[in-house]
Amino acid sequence: MSLSATPDTPLPGRRATLSERGGETPDVDIVDVTKRFGDITAVDAMRLSVARGAFYSFLGPSGCGKTTTLRMIAGFEQPTAGEIYLAGEPVAGVPPYQRNVNTVFQHYALFPHMNVAQNVGYGLRQRGTTKADEARRVGEALELVRLSGYERRRTWELSGGQQQRVALARALINQPTVLLLDEPLGALDLKLRKEMQLELKALQQEVGITFVYVTHDQEEALTMSDTIIVMHHGRIQQQGGPAELYERPVNRFVANFIGVSNPIDGKLVEHDPSTGRGVVQTDRGLRLTGLVTDPDARPAPGTEVIVAVRPERLQVEPATHAAPPADGWSSVEGRIHQGTYLGDHTEFRVATDIAGEMVARRQNAAGAAAIMGVGPGDPVVVRWEDSANLILVA
Repeated sequence: MSLSATPDTPLPGRRATLSERGGETPDVDIVDVTKRFGDITAVDAMRLSVARGAFYSFLGPSGCGKTTTLRMIAGFEQPTAGEIYLAGEPVAGVPPYQRNVNTVFQHYALFPHMNVAQNVGYGLRQRGTTKADEARRVGEALELVRLSGYERRRTWELSGGQQQRVALARALINQPTVLLLDEPLGALDLKLRKEMQLELKALQQEVGITFVYVTHDQEEALTMSDTIIVMHHGRIQQQGGPAELYERPVNRFVANFIGVSNPIDGKLVEHDPSTGRGVVQTDRGLRLTGLVTDPDARPAPGTEVIVAVRPERLQVEPATHAAPPADGWSSVEGRIHQGTYLGDHTEFRVATDIAGEMVARRQNAAGAAAIMGVGPGDPVVVRWEDSANLILVA
């Protein structure tokens, strides 16, 4: 749907991208913000700029500070130190209802005594919009979230996904500078949650409004986000695009939180800063070559590091049919601890003496349930290319 707008009409068509506009003031600028609750530091000296028209996600475990950050942007909490700017304007002391942001919560907060149209148009009525204008704009908002014709339905007559769309329409109808979403899909079942992830991303791209999303679900963040901010203990561990964070995590926490990393402990024996390549020696005799993922790191020889290898990069072969050693490859012997058939792939857990337990995933072909004819206790060889080795300094 393409929506036109005048200065008095929210929900315009797609905004130009940041590159199309040649650079702009960020929609959200967080400058040295700290938030303390008594002796607990929930957010610690955060610096972050959120570009206009992008989809940002805060990702991290419970208690990492992501929801507290969202609440400070919304105005429900005030920073202990630092400053937050919305579209270039400082918002210290500005109450939530005077900030041009809207928030969608996990439990929607819909009014049960109102029908769908009344829920969506609630904010317009508070601003004194005429009934005719309200009806038109409510219709546009419901069309945007694919709920045309549901105006007179009661919210308790709707499915969870439909209620979520009503909450989104209500939040978008006044064209906020930023839409804040606090784990809004958490109450939905898995299949519907996956469908809504794609719908949310498509909706964000259509309306062009900046979305700031909070989640602890790494797959959710990878699916929707332009930029992911990984948080731990109130600090940003790493921020970047989904592929960057998965392929080049800068520390052990990020590698483990986004996917499975198969960490192998060792010491750095060589490092070439010009290429980022390094060589790691483990206590159990494994010598691994890989990439130091933090481009700013300058580790000295002898530094304790971790080599992370993603499960899909590992090949598991029966010991009796394993390929011979080859240049540019590493291999370890082990035994199958567990094999789990997961439909599109099988996950193997392999116990090894020199690399600990390793998790490998292999795509299933032609619906075959038994990929290699190996089971628990069978000897295997785990092989992987040097290019799969990610050297983590921290």
